[in-house]
Amino acid sequence: MDPNTPSVQPRRCLRVSIVTETYPPEINGVALTIARWIEGLRRRGHDLRLVRVRQGERDLAEPADAPETLRLPGFRIPGYPQLQAGWPAARALLAHWQRARPDLVHIVTEGPLGHSALRAARRLGIPASTSFHTHFQNYSRHYDLGWLAAPITAYLRRFHNQGVQTLVPTEELASQLRALGFLRLNVLARGVDTALFSPRRRDPGLRQSWGVTPRALAVLYVGRLAAEKNLELLVAAFEAIRRRRPDARLILVGDGPMTPRLRARHPGFVYCGMRQGEDLAAHYASADLFLFPSLTETFGNVVLEAMASGLAMVAFDYAAARAHVKSGRCGLLAPFGDAAAFSAAATALAGAADLLEPMGQSARQAVVRLDSERLYDRLETLLLRAILQEESVCPSVSHPI
Repeated sequence: MDPNTPSVQPRRCLRVSIVTETYPPEINGVALTIARWIEGLRRRGHDLRLVRVRQGERDLAEPADAPETLRLPGFRIPGYPQLQAGWPAARALLAHWQRARPDLVHIVTEGPLGHSALRAARRLGIPASTSFHTHFQNYSRHYDLGWLAAPITAYLRRFHNQGVQTLVPTEELASQLRALGFLRLNVLARGVDTALFSPRRRDPGLRQSWGVTPRALAVLYVGRLAAEKNLELLVAAFEAIRRRRPDARLILVGDGPMTPRLRARHPGFVYCGMRQGEDLAAHYASADLFLFPSLTETFGNVVLEAMASGLAMVAFDYAAARAHVKSGRCGLLAPFGDAAAFSAAATALAGAADLLEPMGQSARQAVVRLDSERLYDRLETLLLRAILQEESVCPSVSHPI
């Protein structure tokens, strides 16, 4: 049997409670991924209910067709005012799930709310599955807390190994986690909305607002402006580009704790703040080259979004870039952690303007085949098998579905 083909097709409505400490309108890869899962499964007739942290006034703006939601208290993460975590809420969750018992609890985040959700589900005898989305153990090294990496890894291992399965986005990550003692891992690849993210959204007026002339080079970064994103390398690589292409401008889309420092040190960069939807898609499509220097991704949704938008890119050879970017065809990949190679690749592409458009076209073609409906097929199967608590859930695959 083709390992891409789900071995079991769900034949009933699945009642799944999704527990997460981040969700739109918060803008990050985890929040947007989970929102797409919920939207896709509800469209197929499944009963998806959400448990998440309250978001203040923004809660009032939810659309009428939003999933049934239990909102619980939370707190702002120190140093990350854009993100929240949830307080422990075992008592509220026990009462909530006793009133409307789900077939499965799927826990997205490993914070205090996620931990209490795991305890409550186990107490009620409800199967619980988890997702691994963030390398928190690697983040610690970027905040002078490297000594915490080992205990954070131990906590994450204990947390996820209590679930009936843990979903991860790539076989590469699954292999890394298996080596650390994580059990019952299953790969659920990610897709991208190629109708939203498209070269057709290129906007000369937007480029003009950046101060970029038609023949100049717009270099784009999309993501959090935070230490774990390796932004010092981004700046160094762009400065190397500027020595070769004085007309280049660096466009930063995103926000985060490093924003004030970057603005103070580099006032010539273009700071666009958070963008989403068609506005975000236009920012991608209106650039010429995408740089992604992060070394802490479990996947990196922005890689697929940039490719779908027709951008050549420079990234490190791991996670989404390894899975989807053919170096020399869609862009250039540097060996993991090799900062000099990253900067050299960025400079080489910036100096080869005639290669950027054909590379961008190849990047677009590489992701057009990613089929969201097949992703939902596999997600349905993985959730059903978790409900049934089958030991072997599904064969892992190293390429997207």
